[in-house]
Amino acid sequence: MSRRYSFSFLLFAALVVITLRFPALNQAAPASTILPASPALQPVVDAAVAKTVELFAGKGVKSNQLAVTLVDLRDPERPARASYRGEEQIYPASVVKMFYLAAAHRWMEDGRLADTPELRRAMKDMIVESYNEATHYIIDLLTDTTSGPELSDAEIDRWFDKRNAVNRYFTTLGYTNINASKKPWCEGPYGRETQSIKKHTPNRNLLTTDATARLLTEIATGHAVTPKRSAEMLALMKRDPFKKIDEGGEPDQGNAFTGLALKDHLGAKLWSKAGWTSQTRHDAAYVELPNGARFVLVVFTTAHANERGIIESIGKAVVEHFSAKPR
Repeated sequence: MSRRYSFSFLLFAALVVITLRFPALNQAAPASTILPASPALQPVVDAAVAKTVELFAGKGVKSNQLAVTLVDLRDPERPARASYRGEEQIYPASVVKMFYLAAAHRWMEDGRLADTPELRRAMKDMIVESYNEATHYIIDLLTDTTSGPELSDAEIDRWFDKRNAVNRYFTTLGYTNINASKKPWCEGPYGRETQSIKKHTPNRNLLTTDATARLLTEIATGHAVTPKRSAEMLALMKRDPFKKIDEGGEPDQGNAFTGLALKDHLGAKLWSKAGWTSQTRHDAAYVELPNGARFVLVVFTTAHANERGIIESIGKAVVEHFSAKPR
């Protein structure tokens, strides 16, 4: 075998490995990848944040505890974006499950993951009910990793590399400032999960409202993986903002977050993925108003997890803007 032939063969082999590991490199970026900043939309976000901070000043709410991204989809082929602290990395709680959902559909589309009733059940429970156990199962399938006893240093490094499969996928699509590699826990983690958290950085999931809004925009406009798969993802995020609030129960994704801003707008439609912990309260919402206006609104809040009115206040300001100005 000649040196030139050997080099060509090695180059070909390397390209095959890269293609198999990063299938999205061979695909065109979604049409909605670029969300240009809109000078006309920015005052809407700025005013919503300022009004909300003023309204909740007595409860200690500060502007650096909020992050907001708004995407105008009245012309879905030309989405326009405005944000406040939109590139700030924040622990996303269960909002990250939307990224695992999109990755699962990409894996299925590429034939890397079998489309089974059990996988579909887990995806539904992950998004509709926000079950962490369902999310654990999907992460195991996506990354070929499992929780369990601690590993040797070499083994945990290999485990961590495999666990980053979802991050690598979104990197090929141009996403930045995110980390979607950790399992969400109610109690725990233990074993190799804790071992990796202590050894590897970043040691927790991180999202920005800009990145989250981009993904939800791509899902809402049919550009996430394929139009059919985008529609399937969106169907799991369908919410009822007019459902009666159970004050004593768990927060409902439909009426305890952005949905609070829609209760006076009969006919409004909502698709969303919320996340909440003892320290955070977030929502990523796609809204269609009765007048035909469409928008994506992502709001992350920290240090005021029990204050439902923060997301409601920002949502109301945005809804008022789009209700007054149909295109």
